[in-house]
Amino acid sequence: MQIATWNVNSLNVRLPQVLDWLAANPDVEILALQETKLTDDKFPLQAIVDAGYHCEFFGQKTYNGVALISREKPVDVVRNIPGMDCDMARVLSGTYTAPNGQPMRVVGAYFPNGQAPGTDKFAYKMRWLDAMREWLRAELLRTPQLLVMGDYNITFDDLDVWDPEGLRETIHCTTEERTHLQALIGLGLHDSLRLFPQPEKSYSWWDYRNFAFRRNNGMRIDHILVSDALKPLVQACVIDKAPRRNERPSDHTPVVVTLGV
Repeated sequence: MQIATWNVNSLNVRLPQVLDWLAANPDVEILALQETKLTDDKFPLQAIVDAGYHCEFFGQKTYNGVALISREKPVDVVRNIPGMDCDMARVLSGTYTAPNGQPMRVVGAYFPNGQAPGTDKFAYKMRWLDAMREWLRAELLRTPQLLVMGDYNITFDDLDVWDPEGLRETIHCTTEERTHLQALIGLGLHDSLRLFPQPEKSYSWWDYRNFAFRRNNGMRIDHILVSDALKPLVQACVIDKAPRRNERPSDHTPVVVTLGV
């Protein structure tokens, strides 16, 4: 069973690429999308259903928007972080069946960008991260097999950044953001990519400018975290760079984790 996350940076533009990628990766049973940038009435549900998938989606005009495309219809679907006053479409969660037959809570999320330290948007990101952590703490008690994936807009450390000194304490790379990310790890979560050896300079996002992808001037800001209870099922995790080579690609590329027994 494979589970993937991909910030598509407009599903209206990237829908054919998503369908082609799913067709080329039939073992992917759950795909979390971010930045769909579509209101729910504009979501291309029928095209996804015709491809053989169920889909939960939660969107808004122009910005944000998340979706969970899956073979299995999830139960207990929740939109956003319960109890947080936020009208942005950033989080979608549901319960699926893990390969061991037990319930598995899957959270797909588009974490706030934060713009820059010292701004109102950065302060909002800090509040959002606090709320996310406390909600996930409760979710872990309810469903110990938990997977949290998406565009986190945070790097773990210098290994996740093409120019760690030049970008130190800038957005995605600040001490405050990384402290919040480590606090999620402190709940009993694990960075699935780093459970396995990876090539040096493994990134999931590259700017459209300055030939960044060609030069591999990127960052790893798309993560799949798994709980203690789910960790024994993790067999592999990779970054699939192929979609970044598409014509009119997203600036992100998929991250894929493999679960099994």
